[in-house]
Amino acid sequence: MASVSFQKIEKNFGKVKIIHGISFDIADGEFVVLVGPSGCGKSTLLRMLAGLEEISGGQISIDGKVVNDLESKDRDIAMVFQSYALYPHMTVRDNMAFSLKLRKADADLTNKRVGNAARILNLDPLLERFPRELSGGQRQRVAMGRAIVRDPKVFLFDEPLSNLDAKLRVAMRAEIKALHQRLKTTTVYVTHDQIEAMTMADRIVVMHDGIIEQIGTPLALFDRPANLFVAQFIGSPAMNVLNGVLRQGEGGNWVEAQGSRWPVGSLKQGSDGQAVHYGIRPGDLKISSAGQGIAAKVIVVEPTGAETELLLQVGEEQLIVVMHGRTNVQPDELVMLEIAAGKAHVFDAVSGIRVD
Repeated sequence: MASVSFQKIEKNFGKVKIIHGISFDIADGEFVVLVGPSGCGKSTLLRMLAGLEEISGGQISIDGKVVNDLESKDRDIAMVFQSYALYPHMTVRDNMAFSLKLRKADADLTNKRVGNAARILNLDPLLERFPRELSGGQRQRVAMGRAIVRDPKVFLFDEPLSNLDAKLRVAMRAEIKALHQRLKTTTVYVTHDQIEAMTMADRIVVMHDGIIEQIGTPLALFDRPANLFVAQFIGSPAMNVLNGVLRQGEGGNWVEAQGSRWPVGSLKQGSDGQAVHYGIRPGDLKISSAGQGIAAKVIVVEPTGAETELLLQVGEEQLIVVMHGRTNVQPDELVMLEIAAGKAHVFDAVSGIRVD
């Protein structure tokens, strides 16, 4: 196991700068997820850590040692790719043992490590099969087993679940998390799927256009997003956002938007008349049983079983409401929305930064 440190990392492709001076540290044994939309630089950052991309500026350290000029094979890392990258002419056993054979490791050590990895990942019955005889999930487990066998200081995962179907992705998320809890190896995981990030990470690094927007635990990012980008990226369905004006008076704080008064908790910042974005998560809205609140028209009702998702029209904006259980509400019906003021988020309209 080892700590990882990024210090003012930059990456240029020709004259185009992709990474803009990123700095953060990963603790020994921590599971950190790099998340962000396609093209934000997260995979490039991971590849620089792996030694597969040159670093244009700054330093990367593993266990206190600067690795900028070290070959990938000398960094003591193991990477699991989206495409599995298995050798088709080798059995599962040989695929998993290949890196040790390259090092000319002792046969007994090789067999022991392959056996241990196979038991951890339930691959024992598959050791003599070839990759073409495996399902997508089994191939991904073999790729993980090959990484485990190397016993590296750091595991790197580059969108390893993107090629799997939805049900298998959920199962593999749990397997990877359980694997980390068992091995306690420092892990850096890249994904564009914020659900993967929320369910797996000790800490999340949210990236956008080559910079870091926010770093924190999954629940910290969900409950207190630093800016509008993080607020809308973290959480599914995405946060509802309305353009409005902050009002402060004897009645407390509220936001005027779409002809209605939207409640806000206590604020230490902000000023009366400030242009803001008002954010509220779909799960923090509910239909009022008392007939009081903000008027809305039901557009679509989407039952999913345990929950019901409603698309509502408020003025010129559409909002999503997630209700626990089921509802008798029908399309075109008029309802009243109830909002918990303490769950609302306010962001400056110009900078997008959270108003605390």
